[in-house]
Amino acid sequence: MKRAIFALALASGFAAAPALAEWPADKPIRIVVGFGPGGGTDIVARVIAQPLQEMLKQTVIVENKPGAGGSIAGDMVAKADKDGYTAAMISTGHAISAVMVKSVRYDAVKDFAPVARVADSTFVVVARKDFPADDVKGLIALAKKDPGKLNFGTVSVGSTQHFASELLRQMSGIDAKIIQYRTTPALVTALLAKESDFGIDLLHAVRGQVDAGALKLLAVGSPKREAALPNVPTVAEQGLAGYEVFGWYGWVYPAGTPQAIVDKTNAALKDILARPAVKEQLAKAGAAVHYSTAAEFTKLIVDDVAKWKAVRDKAGLEPQ
Repeated sequence: MKRAIFALALASGFAAAPALAEWPADKPIRIVVGFGPGGGTDIVARVIAQPLQEMLKQTVIVENKPGAGGSIAGDMVAKADKDGYTAAMISTGHAISAVMVKSVRYDAVKDFAPVARVADSTFVVVARKDFPADDVKGLIALAKKDPGKLNFGTVSVGSTQHFASELLRQMSGIDAKIIQYRTTPALVTALLAKESDFGIDLLHAVRGQVDAGALKLLAVGSPKREAALPNVPTVAEQGLAGYEVFGWYGWVYPAGTPQAIVDKTNAALKDILARPAVKEQLAKAGAAVHYSTAAEFTKLIVDDVAKWKAVRDKAGLEPQ
């Protein structure tokens, strides 16, 4: 296998052929996660790490480096050696941090070598159970009938939830007060207490309350309806064509990592993501497998950075 990698490096003309010839070697591969243990990005990384370790016959370690919206981890990986031993599992927050975290010292696109998108999670518009509208179209009508009356709950400034909320408000033109909460549980509590009328968060974070009838779903933010929720329309279906918000997760290396390593990792991830056990583990964490090529993942990151920058500027938000 080492000879095959070395031959591929020669054929591709990479100057880093010695590093390729030794990868993987008797040295741990680190997947750096910019958030604490137990979060979505961390779980996705750990679900993938074990089968990857078995496939490569190589130690794979998940290393949590939380802080500054994931940018501490991003900076570490951007500046790491380009030898395939340091990677990051990033999420939608990578693109939002690029436009909202003032201290970011790297370029979210140019300083990384995207390998593959590996999974997605679903964002939903959720409301208190006695909210007088049953869908986003009705929500918009209510908000326009009584401007400024409705309370739009969301999670902390600069979060994906916050930007998803701002995008909905901008595209619909509604006048609804956005109330910030520190955490998703705090937002759920506010909806249950009728302190907020509606909000946007991850489906798996509110599914229990929805299934119990304590909250109700108005829409999914995904580009298509969810297979598990066939009767819940997308936001785009309800008059806001182009509205699309979903959580994504993906693997990146530092920019300049040899293409042979990127390709080998992508192939390994594609194999792993096709396994039923991996799909089941991710589903339990509220994520669904979504494999992509490196080029497709690169385009997603580029498009998201531009998208969220436009939302930031229109909302008049300042990087923090």
